[in-house]
Amino acid sequence: MKKIFAPVILMLLSTSLLAQDAEVIRLSEPVQETETYEVFGSEIEQWNEATSLVSLIESEKELSGKEVTIETEVAKVCQKKGCFFVANQDGYSARITFKDYGFFIPTDSQGKTVTLVGTFTVKELSEEQAKHYAEDAGEDAEAIKGPQKEYSIVATSVMIPKS
Repeated sequence: MKKIFAPVILMLLSTSLLAQDAEVIRLSEPVQETETYEVFGSEIEQWNEATSLVSLIESEKELSGKEVTIETEVAKVCQKKGCFFVANQDGYSARITFKDYGFFIPTDSQGKTVTLVGTFTVKELSEEQAKHYAEDAGEDAEAIKGPQKEYSIVATSVMIPKS
C-alpha cells in the first residue's frame, strides 16, 4: 500500500505545482463585457476606427501626444500584475501602460489582438529604465546598452477578446 500511495501523492503535488505556475492574475475587473470581449479601464460607448501600430509609428511626429485608437497584438504581458504589455506588429513595438496605474489586464492576454484607446508618445529611456522594463518583461536586461528610443501608449481603455 505504501508503494502505491507515495507515487500518487507525488503526482498530486506535482500537478498542483504545475497548475500554480499557469495561474492567471486578474487584478482588475472588466468595465464592459459581452460574449466575445471584455473592456478594461474606461467604458467606451463608440469605438473609433482603429489604425495599426505600424501606421502609428510611421506617423510618430504628427501623432505624438495625441489620443489614438489602435488594434495590435499583445506580444508580452507583465506576469507580476498585468500592469503593462508590449505590442508588436511587423517588427515595430510599443510599450502599453495604463492611465494613472488605474487598471490592469489579465496576465493570459499574450497572443491576443486587442483594440485600445490612449495617448501616444515617443521618448528616450535611460539604460537603467530600459533594463528594468526588460527584466519585468522576462527579457535579457544585460543585452541593453545605452539609452533606448521607446514608443509608448498610456491607455485609458483596452478591449480584449475572450478566449
